[in-house]
Amino acid sequence: MKNKIIFGSIWLGFILYAFIFAPPDQPDTFTLIQNLSTGNWTGINPLIIALFNIMGIWPLIYSCVLFIDGRGQKLPAWPFATLSFGVGAFAILPYLAFRQPNSQFVGKKSGLIKVLDSRITGVLLTLGASILVGYGLTQGNWGDFIQQWQTSRFIHVMSLDFCLLSFLFPALLGDDMARRGMKNPAIFWGVSLVPLLGPLWYLITRIPLNEMQPLTTSESTSISV
Repeated sequence: MKNKIIFGSIWLGFILYAFIFAPPDQPDTFTLIQNLSTGNWTGINPLIIALFNIMGIWPLIYSCVLFIDGRGQKLPAWPFATLSFGVGAFAILPYLAFRQPNSQFVGKKSGLIKVLDSRITGVLLTLGASILVGYGLTQGNWGDFIQQWQTSRFIHVMSLDFCLLSFLFPALLGDDMARRGMKNPAIFWGVSLVPLLGPLWYLITRIPLNEMQPLTTSESTSISV
């Protein structure tokens, strides 16, 4: 119940802020999104290009944890992970509100989970994110970005979405570490306190999942006795 209240309140507050209190939509917003999506980046601030593409990496980072966490949940994780590619934290927050603590992974890894659990996936995501961060920081115009952040709802909300996804990742991190037998609090806080690069480092260094078969009825009875 506590998680429902906390994450539900954040979700509702983010929606209200995005549509009521954020700067207004600009007439060229649709054209900007279209150009960003199709790679027509001429004349666009590299900081905005980098941020837009990083917002496509965040859902992949979350997928590397969500699909594994969803194995032990009543609600499937894939709809939320899929929607997060379009709406970011707006899709992740409802999942966090309704999920239950889940520190075990039962059964065999599917082909998708094997890919998401692979350190190679973490390396590829880290490489892509590092290139984008370096490009944005070295080529971007901060003055122009701040001005657009203050006047464009799309840029404003996308920036806040990045911050919120960074803030929310620890809500899944603890159980994912427990499933792997990783009990070092320093790792938890190091990953949690470094936006983007912390979770990426975790995907590279985390211990691979062990496949655990569900207990039979007789085994469960003998353990309880």
